[in-house]
Amino acid sequence: MDEKLSLDLRSGLPAHLRVLADKYPREMWRGHTNFNQLTAFWLDRHLMFRKVLDKLITETQAHLDDRAGPRYGPELSRYTGFFLQELHGHHGIEDAHYFPQFKPLDARVSGAFDLLDHDHHALDAHLHDLAQDTNAVLRALQAGQGTHDAAGALLARHEAFRHFLDRHLTDEEEVIVPLVLEYGADMA
Repeated sequence: MDEKLSLDLRSGLPAHLRVLADKYPREMWRGHTNFNQLTAFWLDRHLMFRKVLDKLITETQAHLDDRAGPRYGPELSRYTGFFLQELHGHHGIEDAHYFPQFKPLDARVSGAFDLLDHDHHALDAHLHDLAQDTNAVLRALQAGQGTHDAAGALLARHEAFRHFLDRHLTDEEEVIVPLVLEYGADMA
């Protein structure tokens, strides 16, 4: 894969993969006759991932500011576990079911699926690092040790991951939804 298309470096879909995204801008998606409930659900899952990560960032910042209270550890554990498990499962379903269904629909954007698959592999490494940094905070909390350094590292990891995740989800949405609108594809 071209290095400039990596998730870490790109600022959006490359122009040659935007043919349908340009034809179907985001603001017209929900009003289109081919926009279906499954597509709405899929977009809502993406929104949920963004919101859970935002909550983790807010709570970790509150912990660093001594405003989080005793629920920080249990909530960090619960929300991070949920986030990691759901995101991993979501990507697995996309890789095994949705992407193979959509890739043959339009040769002009079929290369986008290679890009998105590459993203999923890159995100796996970020998810692993997120789990490691979360566990470092949880271990320090459990041991009654200071958590400032570990929580600071976790906050930095959260914030960096938010950028990667949002870039990926936005690009994925701008590939899949326009295909649904163009071809009336059912994501079932």
